[in-house]
Amino acid sequence: MSLVLADAAATHAIGRALAPLLTTGDVVTLAGPLGAGKTSLARGVLDGLGFAGEVPSPSFPVIIGYAPPDVRLPLAHVDLYRIEDRGELDELALDDALSDGAMLVEWPERLGARGWRHALALTLAMTDAQAGARSLTWVVPPAWERRWPYR
Repeated sequence: MSLVLADAAATHAIGRALAPLLTTGDVVTLAGPLGAGKTSLARGVLDGLGFAGEVPSPSFPVIIGYAPPDVRLPLAHVDLYRIEDRGELDELALDDALSDGAMLVEWPERLGARGWRHALALTLAMTDAQAGARSLTWVVPPAWERRWPYR
């Protein structure tokens, strides 16, 4: 299944709609090429969780954490774009973020087979670069079947 997102505002809105569905232990992966809207969707999620500040891309710090009272649920926003060695993943201790919050992971393909089977896997692709349109496709694991509103 897929949705067409007309522009950056629609991508942000999908993130906002996803935010109230998140619970402790959730992982949402965001795949797609550079400029496909992964960070825009993540900004929408953080907006929906109540974050009022600026949301930078975590490309350089790799992980940016958000915690109450700034958000209703602790969230780790992870960008694995710069990860080149699988050993670096161990140093990140990503699973630690799931004990009391949720995680958004951009560039999940850098994980290889080390991903999370319970992750909601979202993929963004550009369909009309000039207009800003994107397509969103997903793989819904059992943990998300009752929560994911798009069929």
